[in-house]
Amino acid sequence: MSVRNRFIFSLVFSLPLLVNMIGMPFGFMLPGGAWTQFWLTSAIMAVAAWPFLQSAWASFRHHHANMDTLVAIGTVTAYVYSVYALLTDRAVFFESAAFVITFILLGQYLEARMKDTASNAVGKLMDLQAKDAEVVRDGHPVRVPLAEVQVGDVIRVRPGKKIAVDGEIIEGSSTVDESMVTGESMPVVKKVGDKVIGATLNSNGTFLFRASKVGDDTLLAQIVEMVKKAQTSHAPIQKTVDKIADIFVPVVLIAAIATFAVWYVFLHASLVNALLFAVSVVIIACPCALGIATPTALMVGTGRSAKLGILIKNGEVLEAANTVKTIVFDKTGTITVGQPKVTDIVGDEKTVLQLAASLEAASEHPLAAAVLAQAKVSQVTAAPVTDFKAVEGRGVTGLVAGRSAFIGNSKMIDQLPAALATQMTALQKEAKTVVVVGEDQHAIGLIAIQDTPKASSAPAIAALKQRGYRTVMLTGDNRRVAAAIAQQVGIDDVIADVLPGEKAAAVAKLQADAPVAFVGDGINDAPALTTAAVGIAMGSGTDIAIESGGIVLVKNDLRDVVTALTLARKTFNRIRLNLFWAFIYNTLGIPIAAGVFAGLGLVLSPELAGLGMALSSLSVVASSLLLNRTKLQTKAEAVA
Repeated sequence: MSVRNRFIFSLVFSLPLLVNMIGMPFGFMLPGGAWTQFWLTSAIMAVAAWPFLQSAWASFRHHHANMDTLVAIGTVTAYVYSVYALLTDRAVFFESAAFVITFILLGQYLEARMKDTASNAVGKLMDLQAKDAEVVRDGHPVRVPLAEVQVGDVIRVRPGKKIAVDGEIIEGSSTVDESMVTGESMPVVKKVGDKVIGATLNSNGTFLFRASKVGDDTLLAQIVEMVKKAQTSHAPIQKTVDKIADIFVPVVLIAAIATFAVWYVFLHASLVNALLFAVSVVIIACPCALGIATPTALMVGTGRSAKLGILIKNGEVLEAANTVKTIVFDKTGTITVGQPKVTDIVGDEKTVLQLAASLEAASEHPLAAAVLAQAKVSQVTAAPVTDFKAVEGRGVTGLVAGRSAFIGNSKMIDQLPAALATQMTALQKEAKTVVVVGEDQHAIGLIAIQDTPKASSAPAIAALKQRGYRTVMLTGDNRRVAAAIAQQVGIDDVIADVLPGEKAAAVAKLQADAPVAFVGDGINDAPALTTAAVGIAMGSGTDIAIESGGIVLVKNDLRDVVTALTLARKTFNRIRLNLFWAFIYNTLGIPIAAGVFAGLGLVLSPELAGLGMALSSLSVVASSLLLNRTKLQTKAEAVA
């Protein structure tokens, strides 16, 4: 039976007891008197309270106590004593057991409703996907269910229609509203060669695209899966809470026994009153709020981040992000656009470019694409290459038309000719990456390539520094180029000339002083993303980088680094606030329930203790929901 149905059942059977309790001072009693109360409460204990009793018994068998233990002990004590009182013609208080169960179930039901509200990000994301697609087969458009779309299918998208799956445009152009997936408010212009994301909305043009990812491989499906995992994960602080709860429950039981003993033995209270005080202690101390303080805040925090295009994979990452002091950035594709272009060629342009294009045709380095693009523009044809070799951190070599050739950084040769060295220095000061092209171990020319910073880089780094973070650039590029880019965007420190295999070690060295977040996008960034306390992967990066990152920025906007860290800090602070109020509630509630202030007329009955406990849990959930309204940017950042 669901919590909702158990609550309704308990409420229906409790209402006559409430009428009886209110009517007694006026001479009204339920027909059948105490026996009717017995049957009503027995029904509640057998149906609505049964899961509490089962859980408590299972915990007892494993020599463990949990929150249900306190609920079970409190209500069973009240019920069993009332049965004894009924059989011996004494005053009963069946309503205490019944009302406690009803109020606790009310709290759990409202808590579940609030949790659904907190975690509805997944449901909203699932609702975004298209139901079908217009697939072109044998030259004719055929509308098929989404589940039947296959990789390689050509799909037509008309104005106002949702894009079914991920793919690449092969004909036509349009503007696409990607806000439902990336959080980006402005429509994005899409043309041939551009990638499109499933579940986004085509605005005004018609285009054809080829499906590249379908089903569970689409970006939307991956986002949904990441959010699900994050919302069911546990932050490390939860382990501490669980340990405290393990100790807290036995302490409460001892406190309840001591309360009964003091009132009954030393203060000579009646058995009924002594039991009421003891039961109130057990009920008010039930640490239900402790159990939901962390998961509800995690649900809200990760759900909100998903709506903003920021995927936080689990609670451990979120808690670690709260400790970060230094942000380390990869350069190419992270701080810069990642689309370098050839700007200068020193030496005989055709010869230099042909050698470079011939060697780079087999290379996967980001700069290779720039060289090949320039060769195409200059109508230079690459020659066949044999004995191709990649030299890590330096460049590539091979035989071009039977002659030994190379392209790479200055480490490829012992010494550059003075004239080329001077020109290289001048180009590097302009924030250009310069590669050396040579034959037979002799440099014959230079190619200067430039990759400009993203528009979001400088504002993001300024915002991070405003919040007290240290910023560092970690790159395999030479120091002059790295320093020039760093100056443009405001980076504090630069670590340059780092080989791909050395990035993780560099991050580990920085992390020896303080927790580090590493932001990157390439294959060679994966070890560093894993080594850092928090790995932040750009959504446009390689699959391995995204898999290695604990946080994924779907929009590839560095300002989302600021948002992610701010939201992580606010979420973790909310967890601590929730735990504080839960502990304070229990700490203050126990003395009142124990009757310490009874002389002042301040007494807490078991049913009111149950109501208070339910309200405590609700206050924690409501506190977590406030994360949806928390401010993440300053006014200056919002304008930027």
